[in-house]
Amino acid sequence: MNDSGPRRLTLLRFLERVQLRDLERTRRWIADEERREAERRRGIEDKPAPPDWLLERGLNGHSPPVYVHAGDCWNAGKRSKGIDQEQARRALADGVAACPHCRPDSALRMLD
Repeated sequence: MNDSGPRRLTLLRFLERVQLRDLERTRRWIADEERREAERRRGIEDKPAPPDWLLERGLNGHSPPVYVHAGDCWNAGKRSKGIDQEQARRALADGVAACPHCRPDSALRMLD
């Protein structure tokens, strides 16, 4: 049987519509992915720099500080707040422990 003629042309037009629909869907997926990537990059660029030093508080608001950390320390707890270099030096001098992981006392040259 010969597939030429109007039936073959109809099938080819149908295939063309399906492929165009698939192409448009793929282009939407690409646009969505480009938008997400741009948002991710913008989030990284807009993220504020970490503080130079952190003071980690105890379990409640009345507890004394437990550690001084470098600002980028991976072990700083959620109860940490940013402090400046002078505050970090003062806290170490007042007996607040230096984090054993990031060693802010070494960075501040305050070793015993």
